[in-house]
Amino acid sequence: MKYYVLFGPPGAGKGTQAGAMVERYNLCHLSTGELLRAEIAAGTPLGLQAKSLIEAGNLVPDSVVEGMIEAKFRDTKGVDGFLLDGFPRTIAQAQVLDKMVEVTGCISIMIPDALIHERIAHRANIEGRADDARPEVVQNRVDTYHAKTEPLIDYYRKAGKYHQIDGVGTIEEVRERIFSAMDKL
Repeated sequence: MKYYVLFGPPGAGKGTQAGAMVERYNLCHLSTGELLRAEIAAGTPLGLQAKSLIEAGNLVPDSVVEGMIEAKFRDTKGVDGFLLDGFPRTIAQAQVLDKMVEVTGCISIMIPDALIHERIAHRANIEGRADDARPEVVQNRVDTYHAKTEPLIDYYRKAGKYHQIDGVGTIEEVRERIFSAMDKL
């Protein structure tokens, strides 16, 4: 079983690229954002709690996300591995993940901050995602990414599992860079 971490700032193209990665490598895509949005849409207590945190640009508590991920690892059958999108976001989460499974590789799609804002504003218009429409919420996400998530670069680099992908270019160009890195894992 292979376990890939899909990493990068908000708007880097993780969601755009994940489908092709899942198809090519027979992976189960575990997007914490999608898992949480499903809880929000269902109006569950977790969903209501998550909604208020997300709308303020904050992260959902680790224990909630970790439990969802562990259940998916346990309950999903018929795949060759998992693509984790949006988890881990912190060193503490990465350490918990390391206790669950051995990560095969971290695929990191990187883009400049100015492009983050441009892409998220575009996504807000297309998908009608209110949480993406407010510049201050987007900036909070960018700041949170730099402060809490970027340290994962060194964490996975030291483990020999970090593979940085240039996220600037066409969808196809970025996809080929990702496939080239994953084919070597």
